[in-house]
This record gives sequence, structure tokens and C-alpha cells, in this order.
Amino acid sequence: MTPVPHRSHADDLLTFIAASPSPYHAVASAVQRLEKAGFRELRGTDDWTGATGGSFVARGGALIAWYVPESLPAHAPFRIVGTHTDSPNLRVKPTPDTGSAGWRQVAVEIYGGVPLNTWLDRDLGVSGRLALRAPGGTESRLVQIDEPLLRVPQLAIHLDRTVNDGLALDRQRHLAPVWSLGAVEEGALLRRVAAAAEAEPGDVLGWDLMLHDVQPPGYLGAEREFVVAPRLDNLVSVHAGVTALTAAATAAEPPAYVPVLAAFDHEEVGSGSDTGAQSPLLERVLSRSVAARGGSSEDWSRALAGAFCVSADMAHAVHPNYAERHDPGHRPLPNGGPTVKVNVNQRYATDSTGIAVFASACERAGAPWQPFVSNNAMPCGTSIGPLTAARLGVPTVDVGVPGLSMHSARELCGAQDPAHLAAILRAFMTSG
Repeated sequence: MTPVPHRSHADDLLTFIAASPSPYHAVASAVQRLEKAGFRELRGTDDWTGATGGSFVARGGALIAWYVPESLPAHAPFRIVGTHTDSPNLRVKPTPDTGSAGWRQVAVEIYGGVPLNTWLDRDLGVSGRLALRAPGGTESRLVQIDEPLLRVPQLAIHLDRTVNDGLALDRQRHLAPVWSLGAVEEGALLRRVAAAAEAEPGDVLGWDLMLHDVQPPGYLGAEREFVVAPRLDNLVSVHAGVTALTAAATAAEPPAYVPVLAAFDHEEVGSGSDTGAQSPLLERVLSRSVAARGGSSEDWSRALAGAFCVSADMAHAVHPNYAERHDPGHRPLPNGGPTVKVNVNQRYATDSTGIAVFASACERAGAPWQPFVSNNAMPCGTSIGPLTAARLGVPTVDVGVPGLSMHSARELCGAQDPAHLAAILRAFMTSG
């Protein structure tokens, strides 16, 4: 049986998500695919002189990757796809060992806008990175425990008859997951995590650890028409961007532009870090790439003047149980194609020029798209689009695959839309 194109892409997306429980793992997963397509890593201390072809810079949970055909001049414009690798979740505190009433627990902190009820009564693993003592300095090592190690237990309804009236949760006391019985034992979690990373506990100098739902991603619906998975926001876009970039780099005809993937970290908490969209990371990498090919400051200015950015982040599909929360004239549905997100108050960077660029890419890709506007009676979310537009002065359009349960421990989108997005991004990166 001939595989359905969108199903093959969705299957690969599920594999990508399962391997990417943290921003650091998402970057590692993307790097593996880039290297397979012939991309090479450029470190900040390397000599970039003459670098063409596929290159990438990885920094923690952020990744900048680009492809330069040898025939392109130094002033060739950029076609940038902006995404982010982080998702709202529960993150382990620096002093993690705690407990109560004979239970061993783990102290966690809320990262981003988390619907707390979605994290209750789920089997949770631990993932992230460890900073280890090493000869001559330190090294970073990823850790991923996909076992059902922890759980945030909900109070039984018999002990709280008002539970369905709203989530009355003390964030500090009631969110500590249980993971064992017995007295609080200092260093217990660290020993467990270090063993999973094949490291000695005494060599662990610091960590960035978080919890993730160990239920694997999959399909839902009578015809398996939906994808259900954690971290769809925004690994759908990261995966689509990597797919589009590697396709552009390996195509028979080289692109007319310099296609770029910018996957930032910390978008869910404002992007204000050295790996976020507000940082100079993207600007410095791109300007250095121009200089490395012999370009002048004038070439850099010309490359930016002709550049364009698609900021790809998840969007809201109309919710059947809360349709009144959505704009009555803009109600995107899963499998209707990615949305173009518009907000005249610049919470999104889209304008008519951006719509035209994206719509043209959709036409070349043979993929549908839908308009999205937030209900004006409610505050509108934002994305990395306005940050990138303001930082680089580059025209930007905000787009995204529509889904339900955004920021939940387990989200939903149409099974066709991720492939549509990847095809559109490839068309955007290479022509028109």
C-alpha cells in the first residue's frame, strides 16, 4: 500500500517528539537530522572563513542552522523560519529532595503557562541536562528517564467535594510529585538521575531538569485524523523547519536565498535569555556568516534588507465546547492547513505583505491555509514573530498549526497539518 504523504510526515514527527522531552533533546534530535543531511557544526571559537553549504550553531536549547549554496553572493537575502524548542512544564528545583507524611517527593517549579490540572495523575519521567565535572573544565550531558518515576496525585473527590468547581491548588505544596516511600533522603533524586546519565553523583555540579509525560505520542480519532502528543507547541514547527531546511539543502536545484532555521529557547517565559529571541544570537550568527564569505557591512545590510521571516508557532483551533471564546468570523479547524495569525495591536507581526508572501508559498506547495484572529474581548497571546521583527528589522508573518489543549501535558492537532506546514516552509525557503 502506498503511504499517505502526510501520514509519513506525522509518523516521523511522533518519533521526533518522543526523542525530545526537553529543549536540549529537541536540539540534539534536530542536529542528528541536520548532520545526516550534510550540515556541519560551527562553534563560536572556530574559524568560519569561507563556510558554505549547510552549517549550524547549537547552544543549549537553541539552534541556528542555515544553508549557503556556493553560487550565492554574500548579500543574498535570508529566508528565516523562527520557532522555539521549549514547552510549559514542571521543572526540578535546585534542592529537589522533599517529602511529607512518610512520602518522598520532588520539589518542582512551574515553567510557563501550565494548565496545572493536565499534569495531575500522569506518569512522569525526568529529562534535561547535567553539568558535569570533567578534565580541564566541565561538560554537559543529556539525561532522559522515560520510566514512570513520578506522579502528582490528585486529591480524591471524597476529600474535596468542590474539586469540580475549580482547581484549588497551592502551587508550592500540592504540586510536589511522589516517587517513593520513606524519610526524605538528601541526594536521592540526584543519584537516580546521575545513574541514568552514566555519571557519578559527585561529578554533577548543576542541572536543568524537568518532568515529562511518559505516555508516548500517537493518533486519535475514527480515521486517526488527529495527532495527540506532548510538546506539539512548538515541536511541530521545529520538526517542520528541520524537514524544510534539509529538503532545501539536498534539492537538485539550489535555493535562490539563504534558508535559515532559528529555534529559540525560553519563548514560553518571554525569550529573555542568551538563547531566546530577544538575544543577539540570530543576528550575530547571520552577520558572521556573511563576513565569513567575504561580505562587507554593506553586504550584511543588503542581506537583511531583502530578508523575510516566517515565525511558526502553534495556533488555536476553534474549541467545540467554548466556541464563544473565539472570533466569530475566524474559526480554524484541524486539517484545514496552517493559520496566518493577525493582531493589529502587534501581538503578532503579520501584515498584508506577510500574508501575501505566505499565501504565495502555500500556492507553490499546493497546501491550504486559514486566517486566525483572537477574540477581541480577550487578551491575545504573542509569539517570537514581533521579537524577531523588532530585533532584526525584518518583515515577519506569524503562522501556526491549529490545535486544541495548548500548553496541556498532552495536546492535539490535525494529522495532515504538520506535513502542510513543512511543505509551505520549504517553498518559502527556496523560491518566490
